[in-house]
Amino acid sequence: MNWKSPDQDFAARARRVLAECRALAQMTEEPGRITRRFLTPPVHDVHAHLSARMQALGMTVRVDAIGNLRGLWQPSGPQAKRLLIGSHIDTVPHAGAFDGVLGVVLALELVDIALVEIALLQNEKARDRLALEVVAFSEEEGVRYATPFLGSRALAGSFDPALLAAKDADGVRMDAAIRAFGLDPEKIGEAALDPKTGDPGVLGFLEMHIEQGPVLEAENLQLAVVDGIVGQTRLEFRFTGQANHAGTTPMHLRHDALAAAAEWIVAVESIARSEAGLVATVGKLDLQPNAANVIPGQVELSLDLRHMSDLTRGHWVRYLIHAAQSAAHKRGAEVEWQQKLDQPAVEMDPGLTMQLAEALHACGIPARRMPSGAGHDAMVMAARFPAAMLFLRSPGGISHHPDESVREQDVEAALRVGAKFLARLAATVS
Repeated sequence: MNWKSPDQDFAARARRVLAECRALAQMTEEPGRITRRFLTPPVHDVHAHLSARMQALGMTVRVDAIGNLRGLWQPSGPQAKRLLIGSHIDTVPHAGAFDGVLGVVLALELVDIALVEIALLQNEKARDRLALEVVAFSEEEGVRYATPFLGSRALAGSFDPALLAAKDADGVRMDAAIRAFGLDPEKIGEAALDPKTGDPGVLGFLEMHIEQGPVLEAENLQLAVVDGIVGQTRLEFRFTGQANHAGTTPMHLRHDALAAAAEWIVAVESIARSEAGLVATVGKLDLQPNAANVIPGQVELSLDLRHMSDLTRGHWVRYLIHAAQSAAHKRGAEVEWQQKLDQPAVEMDPGLTMQLAEALHACGIPARRMPSGAGHDAMVMAARFPAAMLFLRSPGGISHHPDESVREQDVEAALRVGAKFLARLAATVS
C-alpha cells in the first residue's frame, strides 16, 4: 500500500484509512472477534504494522515503558514545536474496527499529507516551526486491569505506580505483563512529557475519534468539535441479605438482596431521566447463589454516572448512595460501596478548539460543538497540555460492537479538516 502518493485525492486517502483499520482489526486475541486488550500478543502485531508505516514516513519510532507506540516526524530539528496526534489501539471484548484505531490511522495519514501536500511544508520557516508526534496509546478501555487510560496517564505524568500490583482475570500482575511484553515497568516515569511542568516543546494534543453515539447522525452532520468531556464516576455496590429457601420463607420474613438492588436500579434510571445531561448505567451484575429456588443473598453491581457539571454529578452520586442504603434497610439487608473512578469533567483548550472550528468552516462544514459523553485519552492529556478533539459521525450510533462503522465521506471530511487545522496551526507557531 502506497502511503506517500503526491496527489490530493482525499477520497482515495479515506478509502486507504478504512482499509487500514480493517486490516488492524484482524490482529485479535479471538479469531472471528475483535478483542485486543492491553499488552496481549496481538498488540505486538499492531506495533509491527504501525511501526513499519511510521518508518516509511521518515518518523523516529519507539515504544515507551507502558507500551505506547510513538512516532516523531521532526523535519527541522529539536527547535520545532510539536503537536501530538493519536488515540488508543486496545479494544473492548468483541469490539468494532474503528474505536481508537481510526484516530491513530488518521494521524499517520495527516503526517503523509504534511509531507507531500499541504502548503505549510512549502514554506521553509513554517517547516522549521512544526513537528508531529503520533501516539498509539497502549490502553484506554480499562478492560484487562479494570483501570482505564493507562497509556495516556503515563504520557501525562499521572500514572500511579501502585497500579503495577493490579491483577487481571488470570491473576497476572500488571508489572509482570509489562515485562512479558519486553518492557521495563521501572521506566514508566520516562514516558512522561516532563511530568512536573509540562513539555515546553509540545503545542498540544489532537484526538480524532468516532462519536460513539447517535447525535451527529440524528442531525445529519459529518463532524463535530468536542468542547468538553463529561465527568465520570464509577462505583461498585454489594447488597447483602440472606439466602434462603424460595418455597418455605414467607415474603414478610425475607431479606432479598436482589429485590433491594432492583428497587435501587429503578431509582437510578428515574434520576437520570429527571436531570438534563445526566446519564447513569448499571451495566454489571453478579448474583449469588443464582439459583431458581433460592432467595438471592448477595448482589454485586456497578454504577456509571456522567455529567458535564462535577457539582451535579457529585450531588446525584451522594443521593444514589443514600437511595441504596434506604432500599437495603427496608429489607433488613446491608449495602457496601467502593468508588473505582472519579474523573472530573474536562474542558478542551479554547484556542485549539477555535482553530479546529475554523478549519471546519474553511472546509464548508458546520462547526457543531458538543460535549463527549464518553471518556477519551484527550481528557487525561488535557490536564497537562492544550487538547482538542474532533468527532466523526457513528452510523446508527453504534460502538463497542461488531456493527460499529464509519462512512468514507466522513473520513474524507476529517482528513480535509485535519489538513486545514495543521496549516492554520503552523502559521501561528512562533
